[in-house]
Amino acid sequence: MKKIGITGQNGFVGSHLYNTLGLKPEEFERIYFEREFFDNVERLDHFVAQCDVIVHLAAMNRHSDPQVIFDNNIDLVHKLVSSLDRTGSKAHVIFSSSSQEEKDNLYGKSKREGREFFSEWAERSGGKFTGMIIPNVFGPFGKPNYNSFIATFCHKLTHGEVPHIDNDGEVKLIYVGELVQEIINQIEKLETKELYEVPYTSVNKVSEVLEKLSNYKKLYFDNGEIPELTSTFDLNLFNTFRCYFDIKKHYPVKFTQHIDPRGAFVEVIRLGIGGQCSFSTTVPEITRGNHFHTRKIERFAVIKGKALIQLRKIDTDEVLDFYLDGNEPAYVDMPIWYTHNIKNIGEEELFTIFWINEPFNPEDADTYFLNV
Repeated sequence: MKKIGITGQNGFVGSHLYNTLGLKPEEFERIYFEREFFDNVERLDHFVAQCDVIVHLAAMNRHSDPQVIFDNNIDLVHKLVSSLDRTGSKAHVIFSSSSQEEKDNLYGKSKREGREFFSEWAERSGGKFTGMIIPNVFGPFGKPNYNSFIATFCHKLTHGEVPHIDNDGEVKLIYVGELVQEIINQIEKLETKELYEVPYTSVNKVSEVLEKLSNYKKLYFDNGEIPELTSTFDLNLFNTFRCYFDIKKHYPVKFTQHIDPRGAFVEVIRLGIGGQCSFSTTVPEITRGNHFHTRKIERFAVIKGKALIQLRKIDTDEVLDFYLDGNEPAYVDMPIWYTHNIKNIGEEELFTIFWINEPFNPEDADTYFLNV
């Protein structure tokens, strides 16, 4: 078992890496890190001394003064290298650099000089070092106006604002889940690379991305329709978009009932994508679920009885409660990385229709059990 420490553990990429490593507790032990460790020599040394691998992600990306970005990023590298020297560590250090290295700006300069400083440490100390040149990263829970233009577009489209394009160029992109897998691959390798250029997984014009996201808003955010997703990029972009909703305000979404003397007709889901549709009956006081997914799209639709649906993002304590009643049929969709359940809180059987975008495969279930 390898002991992995992540500086920037609570950041965009860091939190995804930390949570993904947690899916394999038999392979990886996560060594806890806090930003304050950089300002406390004893705590930083204790952290470094425990680690077989240190993934250095902590950095500043944006500030009104570029010099502040440079000074901050170089200072963090110097503090970490000093700790590696003090503890005599032979850890494998993995450093997240950027394609900005090649550009004439202080952020890129801080990444380039930081990578060189780690390389010098590894050469003189016998440690291991991998410098990863990373393309533009997007994915769930990125900060708008900070991590990615995609995060900014998603936030604006789901919060009543209008996105604007400053420069409609082509952008080389990688989904955060794909980047995390690249980092894990480097953790598992016995050989190291001083310079490893992470391959991008898609190239898109900014306007093309905005067109897709605007379509997701129209079809899904406004009307509940699952759009056609013809590529891995489309699926990743759609799952990213879904995570920018104000979930507490958006759900549950009531169905439109068409009532006549025969009874009622309700359309549960309209989609341009396949998947698996099923239903369950649940007796009173029974709870189903308590699991989460990292890629699947799932809808719970209550058509009879009373239910409590609960969601919790796995690295937070806040539980979101949604009360649904079959007298007013409604649904809740499950964002990725949110553990969820459904409980019959009524006195009669609960009837629920479930839809998920891919049939269950026990060899690749993408289902991780965790109590809400």
